[in-house]
Amino acid sequence: MAGNSFGTAFKLTTFGESHGLGLGGIIDGCPAGVTLDLEAVQKELDRRKPGQSAIVTQRKEPDEVSFFSGVFEGITTGTPIGFLIQNANQKSRDYAHIKDTYRPSHADFTYDKKYGIRDYRGGGRSSARETVCRVVAGAIARQLIPEIQFNAYVSQVGAITLKKSYGEIDFSLTESNPVRCPDPDLAGKMEAHIREVRKAGDTIGGVVSCVIQNVPVGLGEPVFDKLHARLGQAMLSINAVKGFEFGSGFAGVELRGSEHNDSFSSDGTTQTNFSGGIQGGISNGMDIYFRVAFKPVATLLQDYDTIDKEGNSVQLKGKGRHDPCVVPRAVPIVEAMAALVMADFFLLNRLSKI
Repeated sequence: MAGNSFGTAFKLTTFGESHGLGLGGIIDGCPAGVTLDLEAVQKELDRRKPGQSAIVTQRKEPDEVSFFSGVFEGITTGTPIGFLIQNANQKSRDYAHIKDTYRPSHADFTYDKKYGIRDYRGGGRSSARETVCRVVAGAIARQLIPEIQFNAYVSQVGAITLKKSYGEIDFSLTESNPVRCPDPDLAGKMEAHIREVRKAGDTIGGVVSCVIQNVPVGLGEPVFDKLHARLGQAMLSINAVKGFEFGSGFAGVELRGSEHNDSFSSDGTTQTNFSGGIQGGISNGMDIYFRVAFKPVATLLQDYDTIDKEGNSVQLKGKGRHDPCVVPRAVPIVEAMAALVMADFFLLNRLSKI
């Protein structure tokens, strides 16, 4: 299986399955001499872990990370950083009923047809549990570029949408509620909606928005490795993501060029930011902002029609512990993937000047 690595100068390779012994990763390219706050790494894992509130999967995993190499006395050595997160609460029997059947809109069918074998326990390698490794690497990447700030938050659940622009948002409120929406009143409505959907054995999608601040000018390349292209790849690689837009996005098509162009101030900043902090694939020093759309979770705790390996029509009902809406736990994953991209380009810029 290819495609288990992400990044060029700062590269993450992950391994492990949802119901295997554990998941882990190797970070290659992290410079020596970076003092790591390992408690901050664990804190990011705690933001992503299951069982943290009543509106997420109730699988109980401590998600404690152990480092095996690349870190000595809290400082990076420049060698590959190896880490592991052990699985502690597998209930593989919850997935016995899908051993020979396919859940609609899940990776079950395509995985089986491509490889001829699949770990059906929790989706195996296709499970969103793989993202635990990304959060570890992203937390380390953030400490490599501490001046850059990452603020992701839930801006939509179903049709309930936060109408404020990112400039009107108090990011300190994001962690004040289990939905991770920085508008407490709207967060309450979102939470109630998720609970209602869950009670029906159904699922709902949503949107995570992200703002990256204090970005230096010059990150990104102008052709295939545009900064927004790499951010798009990073976000679209997250499980359940169906859409990515940055800056004015699709709404920008309604504007004329005279309205959409970001006029310069004398210091090189722009008076508006429809470009979303990136022009010609290169950061211009303004805030980078983007939105990531997550589909409803494919596994339903209600009866549905599907097929088995032989193509026979069968009726199935999901079992086990699943998120009724993934966006609350996706917030730290979006931040982590954004940090991996920015750290990678930061190091590539450094290498280009040697």
